[in-house]
Amino acid sequence: MRSVVTIIFNNRQSLELTTDVDPAGQAPVAARDWFDATWTRLGCEPLRPSGKVLLLDKILGVADALGYAKLSQDEQQAHEYARQAALALEKPRITVDLPGLVVGF
Repeated sequence: MRSVVTIIFNNRQSLELTTDVDPAGQAPVAARDWFDATWTRLGCEPLRPSGKVLLLDKILGVADALGYAKLSQDEQQAHEYARQAALALEKPRITVDLPGLVVGF
């Protein structure tokens, strides 16, 4: 499956990343595990006052923690993020809108 992942950091900075993934077998579960581990490694904080953290929150938090500078300069990290998001959500088009705190597909 070809997937396009767009990350909007602000009005002037966004990235559009394309990846090809095969969401068969355990790949989606492994991708969710990757977001869990990366969320923890980067020291991300819950977005909601309740402290509950959903997969979409982790996708937002990891993109925010990595930041535009890192993802625009580190092609390997950007590709890995896009690949994991595509596998975790199993959607062909994903928009990670950091200012709006929304992940759309």
